[in-house]
Amino acid sequence: MRPEQLAGQLEKQLLPVYLVSGEETLLVQECCDLVRARARQEGCEERRLLEASGRDFDWSELPGCADEMSLFAQRKLIELRIPGGKPGAEGSKALLQYLERASGEDVLLVVAGKIDKASRNSKWFKALDSAGASVLVWPVSSRELPRWMQRRLGAAGLEIEPEALQLLCDRVEGNLLAAVQEIEKLKLLANDARIGVDTVTAAVSDNARYNVFGMADSALLGEAANSLRMLHGLRAEGTEAAIALWALAREIRTLYAVQIDCEQGQNQQRALGAHKVWKSRMPCMQAALSRHDSASLAGLIEQAGGVDGSIKGYADGNPWDRLERLVTSLCRA
Repeated sequence: MRPEQLAGQLEKQLLPVYLVSGEETLLVQECCDLVRARARQEGCEERRLLEASGRDFDWSELPGCADEMSLFAQRKLIELRIPGGKPGAEGSKALLQYLERASGEDVLLVVAGKIDKASRNSKWFKALDSAGASVLVWPVSSRELPRWMQRRLGAAGLEIEPEALQLLCDRVEGNLLAAVQEIEKLKLLANDARIGVDTVTAAVSDNARYNVFGMADSALLGEAANSLRMLHGLRAEGTEAAIALWALAREIRTLYAVQIDCEQGQNQQRALGAHKVWKSRMPCMQAALSRHDSASLAGLIEQAGGVDGSIKGYADGNPWDRLERLVTSLCRA
């Protein structure tokens, strides 16, 4: 089922198995929260968390959960996390064993990364889907983002003018966590239920002392000390590491695409315009392009992937330490 169908299904019935899969962190988290809340309502007061994120994970724990009696409640929620999206041969066997042994009283919530087409045809996936429900979370594309934002604003009791909606989408494109933050800010700033361009402009200019966009611009300009100071400020203010990464990764991907065009003979300013870089932001992008070539930018994209892995739990290291190294690398020639 689609994520937007899950709430309605849960109102009708709590199934014994839910598989939530995808790379869109916000939507995956919201789907899991719905299942957890419904499970608590149905008496699943005990929660077992199994992290299948490393080679040392003992898959026998999962079928063992089906055999053990709950100490604190009649029912329990078993949450199995598979960040890579593939349980492997041992994990597949354990999942099938759990389904064979489970009484149907407990609820199994499997939270997985992106599951490819081949895996969706596998025996373990089909067995989970047959025993309960699978929720596949797909990224919200730039084309779908305005409609998604409009639904979110409507749920918050707000209407928005078309120009204001486009401005808001330009600000948050590619990051749904940032989108939700902006909507919460608009709820506080709006004098009435209709949001215009002025309200959005006020919201986007009313940044925190250390904001992700300012930090990214400072890094593009090569201001290492200032960028790191702003990054530390973001962390101190409770900003999600995923939002800081999104702001940096978006700029790095654009830089790489522009640099490829330039190396193929295109005029730099024209290439920046083709990739929808605003004129006011061209100087900082040009400063970064003067320090990097396509090879170094490809390396930065790989570094950003490592940060993403540490945030999602399938790569080693502290996300904020990795972000520091990414910022420093972007600032350097």
